[in-house]
Amino acid sequence: MNRVPFSEDEFKVIGEHINTTSFGGRFFGRSVPKYNTPITPKENLALCVKREKPLWFPSSSDFCNLESRTNLDHVARAEVMDMGPPYKDEEKGGKDLFGIDWVYVPTVGGSMVQPGNPTLLDVNDWPEVIKFPDIDALDWDECRRLNSVLNESTRSLHVTFQNGIFERLISFMDFENAALALIDEDQQDAVHALFTKLCEMYESMIDHYLDILKLDGIVFHDDWGSQRAPFFSLDVCLEMVAPYIKRIADYCHSKGMWFQQHCCGKNELLVPAMIYAGVDMWYPQTMNDVNMLRDKYGDKIMFSIAPPALGPDASDADVEAAADAFVQKYAADFAEKPFVVSSFFGDPRFTKAIYKYSRIALA
Repeated sequence: MNRVPFSEDEFKVIGEHINTTSFGGRFFGRSVPKYNTPITPKENLALCVKREKPLWFPSSSDFCNLESRTNLDHVARAEVMDMGPPYKDEEKGGKDLFGIDWVYVPTVGGSMVQPGNPTLLDVNDWPEVIKFPDIDALDWDECRRLNSVLNESTRSLHVTFQNGIFERLISFMDFENAALALIDEDQQDAVHALFTKLCEMYESMIDHYLDILKLDGIVFHDDWGSQRAPFFSLDVCLEMVAPYIKRIADYCHSKGMWFQQHCCGKNELLVPAMIYAGVDMWYPQTMNDVNMLRDKYGDKIMFSIAPPALGPDASDADVEAAADAFVQKYAADFAEKPFVVSSFFGDPRFTKAIYKYSRIALA
């Protein structure tokens, strides 16, 4: 690819990126200007995933996320992000795809299953207790009507799935019972059977989305850890959970898409399971040693790294200097170990400055 030198003309605003509505407007509701970049953010991110030298460090603002109301999990979890009208607080929560009730908690902006009354007590009983949804019967026509405009996005377009493999088991059983089921020899075969059935459901949903949208990737929520440690060992993960993440990741790859796992917690010890599963991206929370992870595994999986946090009184010159230093720290091996610059909570000036200095460094 022709390495186009950086020009200040690239900061010319030529429009505004298509953006889905946010949940509560807290994180993703801000507008995203479209700049006069030599290639699109979608194309630049694809180069990173393929370990081909990109033109700049991608940031989280280079993605466009869809969490459609067609998938009732998003309504229940209060995380609908699509092109329809925003949900009011009183409309959030309720039954997910499996009829499990979620309670919306306005003070935290999210939902949870009320603990203490699990739907499933023993995984061996799931064929009689758990009623799988008819995926074909969901309102895909509404999804097409509301969201087909997203096919015009020049950012990397993805669909997010709430309630992944282990999270789904928690929603059925409560946390303690779900964690125990993974290591209970009397329940393990049934867990495998249930997770296989869940994979079939997710694959069907992916096919329906692909019938509507030109997707670049899938983000799959499956939290594996607490603030201090994983919920289970690497061996248990490799035996009981990762094979099903691998199945979904392989399915995405077969359709030409990248696969990102959203996985909260201090999960450094489980990164080998993510790599085994073919996960393309994981955004570690700050309790993880992300520089260690990038040094050790960055040629196999992309992480996210937050730029330095400056105070609200930082001058433009301070931001420019910090962004330049940030880029210089990582530019030399960025093609081999690319990552996504996290811009969810930081100073928006960083996104622009890091673009500039990474364009110069990678040209």
